[in-house]
Amino acid sequence: MTPRPEEEEDEGEGKLQKQVEELEEDLREEKTRVETYLNQLKYARADLENLQKQVQRRIDDAVDRGTQRLLLRLLPIVEELDLAVEAARETENSGVLEGVEMVRRNLSKMLDSEGVSPIEAVGKLFDPNLHEAVLQVESSDHPEGTVLEELRRGYLYRGRVLRASMVKVARSPSLKEDKEANEDE
Repeated sequence: MTPRPEEEEDEGEGKLQKQVEELEEDLREEKTRVETYLNQLKYARADLENLQKQVQRRIDDAVDRGTQRLLLRLLPIVEELDLAVEAARETENSGVLEGVEMVRRNLSKMLDSEGVSPIEAVGKLFDPNLHEAVLQVESSDHPEGTVLEELRRGYLYRGRVLRASMVKVARSPSLKEDKEANEDE
């Protein structure tokens, strides 16, 4: 028996409908796969950007540490130039004095442009973050904890301590008397 044209048409439509459904299912699967790949790509891109930022921070930190090491090595030279200026003033050798002062000024400008600044210590209250107390001196003229003298100048580099100031700090005379009285008892 041969199928009637209506049945063939229904059968053809059924096959087409089935193919359409299969294609729609394939399309949904592909859309899901594309979304998965797109999300993975977004995460990979974010990870790459974070890695680039981290690497840049590490590079900046390494450069900063290298700069600090160099600056720390320059500070004794600055101090020696200061001593040379003082010695030239004492000997009244104006030619040497002018030359050394010029070198000292240029070096100071360079340090300043790099973000190095001296720590002001004398007359200030002792700050363990900025100062290193090497001596305590009894003084009734100054409040306790006041920096009396700077033995070695300290410096900041971009707001952070590059080298702490070595200082003499005032101590009230009563501390020693109290201590002696406690020891005698």
